[in-house]
Amino acid sequence: MKRYSTAVWSGTLKEGNGSLISESRALENMQYSYHSRFEEGTGTNPEELMAAAHAGCFTMQLSADLTKAGFTPEVLETKCEITLEDGAITKSNLTLKAKIPEIQDDQFQEIAKGAKQNCPVSKAYSSLEISLDANLEKHIQ
Repeated sequence: MKRYSTAVWSGTLKEGNGSLISESRALENMQYSYHSRFEEGTGTNPEELMAAAHAGCFTMQLSADLTKAGFTPEVLETKCEITLEDGAITKSNLTLKAKIPEIQDDQFQEIAKGAKQNCPVSKAYSSLEISLDANLEKHIQ
């Protein structure tokens, strides 16, 4: 399986702007710029897209691993924070809130750790420091 996205950029780094188009068209001329990357401008940025990819992949992997272990998750909510420092992407921090009936916390932690290590995006990000804060909750709001 192969997937693609296209980036188009016009102008200089600080004054220019670009757009992203994904194969599925989920991103349809999604704008990005210096301002959306390094300041608070409108649009997306590579780090935000990396965070979305990691959160989504990890959560799907965790769902598969939980199901394989005999558990049915009610809710898995993962936030991913990508760190860009000194011109390098250095960290990906996953924060998970999960509601899973009849699972013990030690089982949950073990399965979550395995999902962190084995999701395809974690493998692609292997040069980064990847952390996971996994919380089993009774209620997720």
